[in-house]
Amino acid sequence: MVQFVSEGFTIKAYQARPKSGGSFPGLIIIHENRGMTDHIKDVARRYANQGYVTLAVDLLSRSGGSDQFPVAEAATDAIGKLNADGITQDLDAAVRYIKTLPFVKADRIGVIGYCWGGGNSLRFATNSKELRAAVVYYGPNPTNLDVVANVTASVLGLYGEEDTRISVNVPKLAEAMQKYGKSFEYKIYPGAAHAFFNDTGARYHPESSADAWTRTVAFLDKNLK
Repeated sequence: MVQFVSEGFTIKAYQARPKSGGSFPGLIIIHENRGMTDHIKDVARRYANQGYVTLAVDLLSRSGGSDQFPVAEAATDAIGKLNADGITQDLDAAVRYIKTLPFVKADRIGVIGYCWGGGNSLRFATNSKELRAAVVYYGPNPTNLDVVANVTASVLGLYGEEDTRISVNVPKLAEAMQKYGKSFEYKIYPGAAHAFFNDTGARYHPESSADAWTRTVAFLDKNLK
């Protein structure tokens, strides 16, 4: 666990990096609407094993941190009260922090998010010029799709077909990205629901998760390495 400051708030994060020496691309990880969980820490380690310095940001830090909420429902309720500007400020601070690390290639930073974090990954890509890659796992579109005009990163979206609340709007996102000449590729997995990548949850879909992992690593390697 590490800490850095954002607008006077102490932000907590889980950091992982490859065991080998050298410098590596940086990857900001945004958790689901349950806060910082052991699963997200495990995901951070998985990407570290692929050659990335990862920083999973606890975006409930301004509310005392995810460990202040004994049950997932309480964390979800607290996340629902977060301010969008504060989230962006804390993610900006995370990028500034990871770029200061001597083992991070400061010009090769990406972001990836899951569920609530997926929507914020895309939203952050519309607000930050520091990113080369953004990955969206079953996250909702921005309310105003015209904000994708501000995206400078390459974007990958991964969705479950049965997650209709989200997946039905993906073509609209693709249309907007094409309209503004942005790099966007996506996959909608048949038989997969929301949170299909979370192997600790009831909606885990092994086949879709395995393919999404392969696609994500290839995408990150292409755009960050």
